[in-house]
Amino acid sequence: MKKFALFVFNGDPMCFIHVLLNALDMKNKGHEVRIILEGASVKLIPELNKPDNPLNKVWGKALDLNLVEGVCKACSNKLGTIEDAKNQNLKLLDGMSGHPAISEYREKDFEIITF
Repeated sequence: MKKFALFVFNGDPMCFIHVLLNALDMKNKGHEVRIILEGASVKLIPELNKPDNPLNKVWGKALDLNLVEGVCKACSNKLGTIEDAKNQNLKLLDGMSGHPAISEYREKDFEIITF
């Protein structure tokens, strides 16, 4: 089994669907997967929770499988989505000056993939 940490900086929904699909595929193949929302991707948080959003069901599957590690506390605060993250019970990651630290995942032998 391999371990993957998918760091998502891109806020484009067309990019994010590929993050979700790849995470689900990796999980189905027996790998450990973590999705970390950083940068502009945190702006997607309120949209992903809307039932009429095309990504909503895939987002829900990722949440149900505990694939979403959390969101950047600093970025979600700066971009105005921190309350949406809290309302969805998403963990706020702040190990590196308010941001998630890639080094923490490398120390746990995760392969880092950025989007």
